[in-house]
Amino acid sequence: MAGKLSKQKVLVIGGSKFLGLAIARRASEAGTEVVIGARNTELAAQAAANLPNASSIHLDITDESTIAAAAAKLGHVDHVVITASAHHNVAVKDLEHDKIVTAFEAKVIGPMLLAKHFAPILSPKGSILLFSGVAAWTPAPPYTVMGVTNGAVAFLVPQLAKELAPIRVNAISPGIIDSGTYDALGEQVKKEMFESVAKSSLVGRVGTSDDIADTALWLLGAGNVTGETIHVEGGARFA
Repeated sequence: MAGKLSKQKVLVIGGSKFLGLAIARRASEAGTEVVIGARNTELAAQAAANLPNASSIHLDITDESTIAAAAAKLGHVDHVVITASAHHNVAVKDLEHDKIVTAFEAKVIGPMLLAKHFAPILSPKGSILLFSGVAAWTPAPPYTVMGVTNGAVAFLVPQLAKELAPIRVNAISPGIIDSGTYDALGEQVKKEMFESVAKSSLVGRVGTSDDIADTALWLLGAGNVTGETIHVEGGARFA
């Protein structure tokens, strides 16, 4: 993998923590120049400081002006990975218009506007990697907004792949991942949750950050794969 990606430039939006940081770290280990894009510039700079050959840039996926400014400043990149999201996990009766819009901005509208500004500076052999999620295929309350936005990503991918070709566009659809996002639940609650998830998984465990980082790096280097959503959720769609 290092041979395929060595000396290429990879922008990881949302790369200052959790899955984004795991992907940024793995890309750095593969010999790439990593740029961490985030709304919180302090966190992005801290994350970049802990990686070799890495830097940071201000980029809010819900703000087109920052997307355009980042593209102009970078001038050229080989790959863009977007892990940013905004959650509104409430019952339908409690939905709020502005929070629904923000969720779509983070997962769907923002990536489309990123394609608008970054396609001109992407390598023809480069790629855009988006993130969908298992909620799109396993409807359950109170995850309607998450399910619909993740489903929209899966439909967006082939549309962008067709229009931006030869630039490749793909997505990863994770299930429950032990990436640090659930640490706030407390150790015991998290442990019980993961045990329950593992029982409903065909592989008998929750996912790890390595599962996602491995897939992400493979897709960045998979020159004949485009328009695809790769499911990395242990068969949760079929459990």
